[in-house]
Parts: sequence; structure tokens; C-alpha cells
Amino acid sequence: MLRGTRRTLAAAVVLVLLAAAALVAWSYLRGRPQDLPWAPLDLGQPVGLFTGRKLAALDGAPARCAALLDQAGVRYAAVPARRPAESQCGYDSAVRLENGGARRIALAPASVAVACPVAAALAVWEWDVVAPAAQRHFGTRVSRIEHLGSYSCRRMYGRSTGGWSEHATANALDVAAFQLADGTRVSVLGDWAGGDAKAAFLRDVRDGACRVFATVLSPDYNAAHRDHLHLDQAARGATGWRACR
Repeated sequence: MLRGTRRTLAAAVVLVLLAAAALVAWSYLRGRPQDLPWAPLDLGQPVGLFTGRKLAALDGAPARCAALLDQAGVRYAAVPARRPAESQCGYDSAVRLENGGARRIALAPASVAVACPVAAALAVWEWDVVAPAAQRHFGTRVSRIEHLGSYSCRRMYGRSTGGWSEHATANALDVAAFQLADGTRVSVLGDWAGGDAKAAFLRDVRDGACRVFATVLSPDYNAAHRDHLHLDQAARGATGWRACR
């Protein structure tokens, strides 16, 4: 019986090694090293198989996160730390994204401060998901993303008890609408339930967000999200599971 167990273990190891070798070959043949789990994160590269996990791993690494924003040409300003006394709320390394440089999509209001991993994911989402989806569905670009804010010292769903919201640490952003360069406005509240290009665009940007954010919640999740897409980088330990609804 021991011999059979060893054979099974050896076979499993061989399969793992073969799978890893196949992944390496497949990634490099396609010219996409970002599909490899050990390849360094580059915000300027297309989204790879492990981009989402690498972005989430920036939590607790503010210097590395800032360096990646700099490398990608993202303009931003560091925001002073905010730590309310005797509270689970606040942040230490939030940034305010600025228009220009490698970014062509403005946030409105522009003064919003978000945790650096959220800012990094937003940049990737804008480049690799939002911009292509706008061209595909409307033949134009997105000029502005309207949001409902980031930091809010509260528990989930505004309850008096229970877990703290990712908004409590500026680790989330609620996106409400998109303004196109031709003046067209696409809103989650007004256009999600439609059967036209606006609804298709909203679902595309929601699905694409699931590849770079740890949590994406839309009107498909519950009534509390009927007017926005909730995007956050919640830390979920070694499992790294992602919520996409």
C-alpha cells in the first residue's frame, strides 16, 4: 500500500511539473510573460492570468505600489494619512489620481483619495477594459468616470454591527457612470437593465473589473448596488478568492 501511495505522489508531482512547464511555454509563445505567476507586475502590460492577485498583493507595500504607478506614467499625488482616534477607519498610503500622463480618463469628483492598490487597479482597468469597451460599443473614448466616493468610516451596508467596509480604509471606489467624449452619458442606475449598447458596455466593464479587483459588486448582486459598481481590493489571505457579481 505504501508503494502505491508513493507512486501516486510521484505521478502527482510529475503532473504539476508538466503543467508548470506547459504554462511557461504557452505564456512565452504568446508573448505574454504577464500570464506567469512569478513575472513582475507591470501596469502597462495587458491583463494577465495573475494580474489581479499581483495587484491585490500591493496591499501593505506602498513604496512598491508608488513605484509601479511611476513606471507606468500615472500621475498622482500622495494624500496625508488619516487615522481617526479610537477607530477602525482611516488610511496611511492613499493617493489622488490626476489626469494626464498615461491616463486620459478623469475621475469626477477629482479630489477622491483611494488606497494605492485601488489606484493601480483603476489605471489598468481604464486602459485594458474601459477604453477598449467604449471603442467596441460606441466608437469613441471615455473622457470621465463618475463615482460616489471612496473613503467612508462605516461598517458594511452602513450597519451598526458586523464587519467593516473596505470604504473605511479607502480601499474601494463606487463607480456610478461614464461620460463619453461625444457627450453621451452611461449610468449604472439608468442603463444597466437595458438591452442596448449601453447595457452591454456596463456588463463588459463589470466583467473586466473582475480580473483586476478583488471584489466587484453590481446591480446583479443586490438592490444596494443598483446605482453603482463597487470595486475594492479586499485582502483575502493565501486563498486569493475573488468576488464578482
